[in-house]
Amino acid sequence: MPQTIERIEAVPARVPTIRPHHLAFVTVEAMDVVVVRVTAGGVTGLGEAATIGGPRWGEESPEGIAAAVNHYLAEALLGQDAANLNAVEDRIARALRGNSFAKNAVSTAVHDAVARARGERLVELLGGAVVDSIPLAWTLASGDTDRDIEEGERALAERRHRHFKIKIGAGDPAQDLRHIARLAAAFEGRATLRVDINQAWDESTASQFAPALAEAGVLLFEQPLPAWNVDGMARLATRLRATVMADEGVATPQDVLRHAQAAACGAVALKPGKHGGVAGTRAVAAIARAAGLGLYGGTMLEGTIGTLGALHLYATLGHFAWGCELFGPLLLRDSLATTRPAPRDFALHLPDGPGIGTELDADKLAHYRTDRARTVLGHGAP
Repeated sequence: MPQTIERIEAVPARVPTIRPHHLAFVTVEAMDVVVVRVTAGGVTGLGEAATIGGPRWGEESPEGIAAAVNHYLAEALLGQDAANLNAVEDRIARALRGNSFAKNAVSTAVHDAVARARGERLVELLGGAVVDSIPLAWTLASGDTDRDIEEGERALAERRHRHFKIKIGAGDPAQDLRHIARLAAAFEGRATLRVDINQAWDESTASQFAPALAEAGVLLFEQPLPAWNVDGMARLATRLRATVMADEGVATPQDVLRHAQAAACGAVALKPGKHGGVAGTRAVAAIARAAGLGLYGGTMLEGTIGTLGALHLYATLGHFAWGCELFGPLLLRDSLATTRPAPRDFALHLPDGPGIGTELDADKLAHYRTDRARTVLGHGAP
């Protein structure tokens, strides 16, 4: 039975984080997100886009995402049958060039609306879960070694995380090495360490410091070089006794094919926002798997809506060699959804309930939205 798309709306919002989150290119103290609502056949589905530090990570800004959704993507989809998901994905892809974060938010919202109309979870609409949970990493990015150790110890004690990523590249590599050596000593035998350089190193710096970091205990190096330097990634991968992972360098199926052909990485960080939605994420994952590359379930620090949408999709893709980092809701001080995913036994588990498994908190969205004056929440709310 057709499920006609009747309404599409994107609302930008800004939600504060529980602590400053230091990356190579920006320090995040609040996350900019865009919540997308797609109503089809009277049922509303949810999607979310997030931009770390606004457009500092990529080309899209919250304002641009909202405009792309409210105008170009809405124009392409209104009146169409949401249940014809292949046609919807094709229309999303052809509606405008680039804008992959906007496309993914709409793709997720349409899939969510169809799953809710059928009374099933999103993972079931997508063909069923291969895994019911994915190991969940946590990023230690406070910028202070003692605080990072304390934070990691709490995560281990509460059985939330035993894989830690450290954001480096913004400062002195020698200081980064000392910082990570202390973390490695503190967590030896109890947790694994990975580093994310966010493209901040040149090849010379990587050649000098990556081997020492691997010797200190780092198992995974995420995007150490700029996205364009695929050949440099390949040279580093051949010299390093650890796994090199591509992130910013792999957005399209063609990107992952080029990395595989050049032997430029041993793993790929998936992010539905990079890949433009469900179909794009599956295409990138399929090529990576065919090339023997490990998968990592990445995040753009989305809130609950985007996190659960990604979790359902990742659960259909099978084993993730490096787990996932869908911890965005844990980093945010508040939630735009009525529930918030909580890890247990060091993993994030699929929720129950139709669609993505949560509902929009309209009052919180009204409070945190940035396109008009914010509302005042009731007594006792954050």
